[in-house]
Amino acid sequence: MRAADTTPARPALPGLDPAWSRLVTVADVDGVEHCWHVLDNGVHEPVGTLLCVHGNPTWSYLWRRLLAAAPPGWRVVAPDQLGMGWSDRLTGPRPLQQRVADLGDLTAALGVTGPVVTVGHDWGGVISLGWALGHRDQLRGVVLANTAVAMPAGDLGPVLIRLAHAPGVRAAVTVGTPVFVRATTALSRPALPADVRRAFAEPYRSPARRRSVGDFVADIPFSPGHPSRPVQEAIAEGIRGLDVPALLLWGPRDPVFGERYLTDLRSRLPQARLHRYEGASHLLPEDAPQYAQAVAQWVTDLETADRTPARPAPSTTGRRLWSALDERADDGSPAVVEVGGATVSWAELSRRVTRLAAGLVAAGVRPGARVALLVEPSADLTATVYAVWRAGGVVVVADKGLGLAGMRRALRSAAVQHVVGSRAGLAAARVMGLPGSRFAAGPVRRTALRGLGARHTLADLEELGRSAPVPDEPPLDADCAVLFTSGATGPAKGVVYTHRQAAAQLELVRSAYGLGADDRFVAAFAPFAILGPALGIGSAVPDVDVTAPGSLTAAALADAAAAVDATVVFASPAALRRVTATAAELAPRQRAALARVRLLMSAGAPVPAALLRSLQVVLPAADAHTPYGMTEVLPVTDVSLAGIEAAGAGEGVCVGRPLPGVEVRVSPLSADGRADGGLTDRPGVPGEVCVRAAHVKDRYDALWALERATSRDPGWHRTGDVGHLDADGRLWIEGRLQHVIPTASGPVTPVGIEQRVEGLPGVAAAAAVGVGPIGAQVVVVVVVPSGRRTRPGGRPALAGTDLVDAVRAAAGVEVAAVLTTSRLPVDVRHQSKVDRAAVARRAARVLAGARTARRP
Repeated sequence: MRAADTTPARPALPGLDPAWSRLVTVADVDGVEHCWHVLDNGVHEPVGTLLCVHGNPTWSYLWRRLLAAAPPGWRVVAPDQLGMGWSDRLTGPRPLQQRVADLGDLTAALGVTGPVVTVGHDWGGVISLGWALGHRDQLRGVVLANTAVAMPAGDLGPVLIRLAHAPGVRAAVTVGTPVFVRATTALSRPALPADVRRAFAEPYRSPARRRSVGDFVADIPFSPGHPSRPVQEAIAEGIRGLDVPALLLWGPRDPVFGERYLTDLRSRLPQARLHRYEGASHLLPEDAPQYAQAVAQWVTDLETADRTPARPAPSTTGRRLWSALDERADDGSPAVVEVGGATVSWAELSRRVTRLAAGLVAAGVRPGARVALLVEPSADLTATVYAVWRAGGVVVVADKGLGLAGMRRALRSAAVQHVVGSRAGLAAARVMGLPGSRFAAGPVRRTALRGLGARHTLADLEELGRSAPVPDEPPLDADCAVLFTSGATGPAKGVVYTHRQAAAQLELVRSAYGLGADDRFVAAFAPFAILGPALGIGSAVPDVDVTAPGSLTAAALADAAAAVDATVVFASPAALRRVTATAAELAPRQRAALARVRLLMSAGAPVPAALLRSLQVVLPAADAHTPYGMTEVLPVTDVSLAGIEAAGAGEGVCVGRPLPGVEVRVSPLSADGRADGGLTDRPGVPGEVCVRAAHVKDRYDALWALERATSRDPGWHRTGDVGHLDADGRLWIEGRLQHVIPTASGPVTPVGIEQRVEGLPGVAAAAAVGVGPIGAQVVVVVVVPSGRRTRPGGRPALAGTDLVDAVRAAAGVEVAAVLTTSRLPVDVRHQSKVDRAAVARRAARVLAGARTARRP
C-alpha cells in the first residue's frame, strides 16, 4: 500500500519535466517498505496507462520523450526499478520473480487498473512481460524495444553481457567503477550529447549507488541451474498465449541484442508489428527519438475503428504469375535469352519451374518462407523466381547496386530463411551473415558446396522435383515478393507485394501498352526482364553492369534486341544517355535490329524530352513513353514524347495522366513544407502526390511507422513525391517532399528551378537546395558547367559573376547563392536521382566557410 507520495528535488536534466517526478513508498509482499521514484504525467481518470519499464543500467529518464508525446487521455507511468535510478537502494540482490512482483505492488499502489499497454526495453522487457502475464485482465497491448525473453537454441547469450557477468569482472566494471554505466550510453548511434550521457549516469555516482547494477547483471539466467531461469522460461513460453496487439521497435546496430533475439521474439509474438530504425543501436529510445510519436500513434490506433484500406478491387481474371508458362508449356520459341546468347524455350522454362518448385518444397521451403536471390541476371534467376512463387515462397530482391553493406542491411531486415546464390552470391551471403539454408545456382563444383554452405544445387532441386508432388498454388493474398527501393533518399526500404497485387500490376502494364504474345522485351534493368514470362513475352537482358546502368552501349542494346527480335525496350535515363552517345558505333545489322522496336519505356527518374528526341535516331520506329511510379506502385501515370511536347514548359516534369484504374490526388504543402492536410485534385495546387490503385504495394516490410504514415488516408499511398495536377488532369512532379525548401515566403520546390537553370547555355546539370533553418531557408543553386571540369571530387565552389547573374535571372525565385561543382551525387540503381540532401550539406559547408565571394 502507499505510505507516502511526495515530489523530490532532483538536478535539472535535459528534456525532463520536474513536474513528472514523484516519490511513492510501497510495501512489498514481505511488508518491507520501499521508496520508488516514478515519472508520471499525472492524467486523472485516464483512458489507459502506458507502463514503461527500463533495463540495466538506465532509469526512467529513458522514457522522457514518451511522457512528452503521450496520446490524449493516456497516463504514462515510468518507475525507476528498486535499487536503480532514484529509487531506494537495496541491501541484497532482487531476483526476476521478485522484480515482477514489485512492479505489480507499485501499479496497485498507484491505482493502475487498465487498460494498460506495457513498454519495455533491455531487461525491462522480460519484467514488463511478466507483469503483463500476471495482469491479463488489464492488458491492452505490449511494446518492446531491443530486448529478449529467451536465449534462442544454441545461443549462449549476449557476448557483452556475458563478459560483464563473469564473477571476476562483474564487481569491477558494474559496481566498483562506472565503466558499465558509461559504456551503455556509449553504444548509441549517433553519439549522445554529453549532457544526456551525464543525466543517465547521475543516479550512479558512487559504488553504493551502483550495487543493483551489478546485482541485475548477476540475475541474468545464462545457465539452466540459475534461480531465475524457471521464471524467465515461464515468461518466455507464456507470452505465446498473449492475444493482445504488440509492437516491436528495433535498433539493428545493437551489439547486445542482435537479429536472433528479434527473430525469437517474432516467433513468440507473431501478431506483432515491427519497425526497424536503421542506424539505431541498443538504446533505441535515444537513438530514434521519433519512437515516441510512433508509440503514441499505435496506442491511438488501438482505440479507433478498423483501418482496412479501401482499395479498388483488382480484376478477377484468375491469372497467376506463372499462367503464361503453363499456357506455353509446349512452345519451343525463346522465352529467355541470356547474356552471351544461350536460349531457353518456353517449354524448357515451364518444365524447369515446375520441377524446381516441387524440389524447393521437398528441400524444406515452406509457404511464406522468404528466399533471398543472389543470382546474376540469367535463365537461372528467372526460373528460380517463378519456382519460388509456384512453391508459395516469397522472393527477396535487393540488387547489388546497394553495395555490400546496403544489401546486408536490407536482406537481414527481411528475415530471409533461404538463400539461392551463384558462387559469388553465396560467398557474399556468408560475409553478410545471412541465416538459413543455401542453394547453389550456376556452375558450382560439388566439392565446393560445403565451403559455400550449400545443401543442394539447382540441378539437385530439379532432380528432387521429378518425383515430388507439384505444390498447391498459394492463395492470391499471400505474399510473393519483398522488393527493395533504390536507397536514393535514405536506407533502402522493403516493399511487400501479394500475388494479387503483382498480378494486377502486370495486367495494367499489359493493357496500358498493348503487350501481346508477338512482343519481345529487352530490359536494361534486370527486375523488368524477370517479368517477361509473367507477361507472356520473350525477354533478354543486354550485356550491362547492373550497378552501372550508364555502361549500356548502343551496340549491347542492339545485340540483345537482335537475340529476341525485340519489339519493346525498357531502360533508365542514364542507360539511354549512353546509348545515344555510342550510337555512331552501330553496325548496319544492329541498326536494323533496333529499327524493329515499336515501344520504348524509360523510368526511374525524370526523362528529358531532349533525350527522347535524340533516341529517335537510334530507335526510329519506337513510340517513346515514360511511365511514372516507384517501387511501391508502378506504373501510376504515363506520357509519350508527343504528350510531353503538347504539355510544354511548366513547373516540374510532366509525367502524364493517370492510367486506367489509378487515382491521383495531392496533399497540399503547408508553410513549413509539410503535407499534413487532406487530399485534393484541384489544378495547380502543389503537394505530396497520393495514389490509389489495385496494384499499390501491400505494405512496407518491418517498417510499421512508415507504413502507418504513408497510408494514413485509408486506401491511399503517400508517395513522398511533390507535384501538382494541371487543368487537363496531367501530373507534374516538382521534387521529393524532403527536398522542399521552406523559405520565409513559403515552400519552394526544386525541379522547376533546376529545369530553367539547365536550359542555360553552358549548364549540364543543376540542383536547387535549401540552406539555413526550417522556415527561413534560402535557395542555393549548385551548377555543373558543361564542357569543362571545375573542382575535382564534386566539391562545390563559388560561381563567377556571369553565371550567378544568369542563374538568378532564370530561376524564377530569389536565389541566395550559386555554386559550381564537377558532378552531382546520384543514386546507384538509376544514376539519375540527385541526392539533394548531400548537395545541401556540401553547399552549407562551403557557404559557412567562405570568407569572400566573387559575388554575394
